[in-house]
Amino acid sequence: HRSLCNAGFHHGLLAAEQGHAGAMTNLGAMYSQGRGVVQDYVQSHMWRNLAASRQTGEDRELSVKARDAVASFMTADDLSEAQRLAREWDAAHPREP
Repeated sequence: HRSLCNAGFHHGLLAAEQGHAGAMTNLGAMYSQGRGVVQDYVQSHMWRNLAASRQTGEDRELSVKARDAVASFMTADDLSEAQRLAREWDAAHPREP
């Protein structure tokens, strides 16, 4: 079961790195729940923030709510770190027009 989770994580990471918002949402959930990865609210917030920035409508609303829920467990420093990581990731992965 653990190897399946890790395989799912790696496939999700590859898709997220290609800009797929759904994969970013899934990574955010994995990190917030510690499912297949070590629980990490900073990473969860980063991925959920990136997903929300690429979504519209109800999908975006759900991502924002999930991101904000994770933020409630974070310190101000953790939140700043997550936002910094999201900005850096965005800058390193330009969106196609």
